Amino acid sequence: MNESDADVTDRMLLQRVSMGDRAALAVLYRGYHGRLCRFLSRVTRRADVIDEAINDCFWIAWQKAGSFHGDSRVSTWLMGIAYRCGLKALRQHGDEPFDDDMLPGRLTAAENLDDDRELRDWLAKGLDRLSVDQRVVVELVYGVGHTLDDVAIIMQCPVGTVKARLFHARVKLRNVLPALAGDLPRPQEQASGKQVS
Repeated sequence: MNESDADVTDRMLLQRVSMGDRAALAVLYRGYHGRLCRFLSRVTRRADVIDEAINDCFWIAWQKAGSFHGDSRVSTWLMGIAYRCGLKALRQHGDEPFDDDMLPGRLTAAENLDDDRELRDWLAKGLDRLSVDQRVVVELVYGVGHTLDDVAIIMQCPVGTVKARLFHARVKLRNVLPALAGDLPRPQEQASGKQVS
């Protein structure tokens, strides 16, 4: 199913939700739960906050389904709600340390690479060096596949801000990932700014 077919299906489900159809809400929930878990794991590492944000997101979707006007894709609308719910839950609970293995349905960008835990850990450590806003932009663009315009809607900021966050995130990752892999440039390469292939 391509993206536009999926959105047509999601729109039909959301219309049914607006009429009080709980089964349609359950289908949306199952379809988006894993994606929202992965996305929100870039906002916080706390499983309880992620669960709360997802539940709040679908509660709001249940209440506001009738107000969806189709200005964006349903996935963009739900991601925006989840993002705001995640930020609200963080303000309420804080972002205390937790055990990575406790995340429900935690998915990573490297999941398709033969379940290579070392690579996933390396990428996760690199992403942890980014600000929350930078991690969210990277996840939405590269992990979920949203356009910059969609990300601007989700994060409620100008497209230029999204571009700047993505640019700074890539620069930071380019600088920290080699060091995290133990592939530090030699001092003379670092001074000249050259990189060895």
